[in-house]
Amino acid sequence: MSLKVYRGRTLARSQALQLLFQAEATDSPLERVLEGDFLISKGPLDPYALELCRGAYEYIDRIDCALRSVAKNWDLMRMPGADRNLLRIAVYEMRFLTDEEVSDAIVINEAVELAKAYGTDQSASFVNGVLGKIARSEELPGEDLYQELLAEDRAREEAQAAEAAAKVAVAQAETGVLSEDVDAAEVAEAETGTVEE
Repeated sequence: MSLKVYRGRTLARSQALQLLFQAEATDSPLERVLEGDFLISKGPLDPYALELCRGAYEYIDRIDCALRSVAKNWDLMRMPGADRNLLRIAVYEMRFLTDEEVSDAIVINEAVELAKAYGTDQSASFVNGVLGKIARSEELPGEDLYQELLAEDRAREEAQAAEAAAKVAVAQAETGVLSEDVDAAEVAEAETGTVEE
C-alpha cells in the first residue's frame, strides 16, 4: 500500500472507506460497526474520517442515485466494493460536506490515490471518470431518480398504513359485534331475571 495513504486527510479518507466497507460487508448499520471492534489499517480513528463515513452513510441513497446516473454501464452493486464506497465518500465530500471547503480537484486526486491503494488495476481511471462527471455537473446528478424512489417509498408506506388501518378496523368491528352480542345477552338475562350472582 502506498505511503501516501497514511498521511493527513488521505488517512482519514482511507479510514472512512474501511468503515463504510465493513458496514456494507457485514450488512450492519454504520453505527453498529462504530460501536463494535471495527478494523482500520492505521489508527487512531481520525475525526474527519468519522465525519466522512457518517455523512456518506446518511446520504447514501442520494449518492447512489447520482452514481447510477453517471456510471450508466455499471450496476452499482457489481462495482468492486472498495470503488463503490470510495465513490460514496468522494461524492459526499464534493456535494454535501458544507463545513469544509475542499476543491473537487483535491477530492478527485485523493480518491484516485485511494483507488490505486485499495482497488483493482482499473479502479483509478474508473473513479477518476465517474467523479469527473459529477464535478462537471452543476447539480448532483440523479435527483430525478432519487425523487422517484422517494415517491415509491411514500406510496409503499401509505399502502402499508392503509392495510394496517383496514386490519384494525376489521378487528374493531369484530370486537364491536362481539361486545354488542354480549350486551344484548346481558339485557335479555336481566329482563328474564336469570342473571347469575
